[in-house]
Amino acid sequence: MGSMRKDYVSERFVIVSQNEEQNEESKKCPFCPGNEAMTNPSLLSLVAKDGMLQRLQDSEDNYVKDWTVRVFESKVPAVSVSAENSYSDRPLYSEPAYGYHYVVVASERHKDSLSTISSEQWSNILVVIQDRLRWLYTQRGVTYVSIYINNGKDAGSLVSHPHINMVTFSTIPPLIEQEAESSHRIVNEKGACPLCQTVNTETGGPRQVLQTEGFLAFCPWAPSYPYEFWICPKKHTTSFSKITQKEINDLSLILRATLGGLTNSLKNVSYNLVFHLSPEKKNSRQIHWHIEVYPLTSAWSGLERGYGIFLNSIPPEKAAEQLGAACRKELAGLVGII
Repeated sequence: MGSMRKDYVSERFVIVSQNEEQNEESKKCPFCPGNEAMTNPSLLSLVAKDGMLQRLQDSEDNYVKDWTVRVFESKVPAVSVSAENSYSDRPLYSEPAYGYHYVVVASERHKDSLSTISSEQWSNILVVIQDRLRWLYTQRGVTYVSIYINNGKDAGSLVSHPHINMVTFSTIPPLIEQEAESSHRIVNEKGACPLCQTVNTETGGPRQVLQTEGFLAFCPWAPSYPYEFWICPKKHTTSFSKITQKEINDLSLILRATLGGLTNSLKNVSYNLVFHLSPEKKNSRQIHWHIEVYPLTSAWSGLERGYGIFLNSIPPEKAAEQLGAACRKELAGLVGII
């Protein structure tokens, strides 16, 4: 399979893969009901029956029917547990691209989107993600589990059917490592979690987009992308896998409302959504977990690509005002106020 190559100087990793299947297109959607044979067998299929949710899985040549959420190993994985066990040292450093790559199909309906499915369906999705997250952290060689969404072709999506990716790594990704190190340093220097301070500062402020009982959505002070927003638990918590069903329901509501508001405000926008989670194995560098959403409204320039300094033409205060109005309207419709 592929390899993880490191930059000559920095800690930047690149996965080099020869998965040519990624460029192939099919007239049939592999994620739609009836096409289960086009994917790997499901590891978990959530089926609603008699008011209950059953957790089933495919067996050989027997696919679970009437599922509402389905999880399976990707046929075009970024990483693999069968990766060749070979290493090389600098300046041509490489290591195996070892890990698991799961696809979570978020709805049985092809025309659904993550901004139109119900908040109840979002709860089902998050329960499944939580279940897989816990299991993955019991596996050998899993140091970090990344959870991300590519929505739209500009965001890297190859299949329009709504889905989420879960990819594990044997090392902590550099951005998460930097965030954890910085958070640890600030806690030692200031005696407070920087994201807890952020929540206190942004609540009710000009960059707030929306809030529910337990979560705050806001445009960050220094956004890398126009209309970028984060969703953060109000209380200090480092483990997404341990949040309660009540918290999952609350998170589902704000996710559905903000993604709905985003797509109503910026028509046909592509976006990436990523979970920033703490490594759940023994690690002293923990972060206040949160979700970051990056709408892709313009291309990067040489400033971003060459120097890592982002040019943003939309002040986050203006973005929050526009998104906030759309998200509040969306939330009101979800809870039955309008």
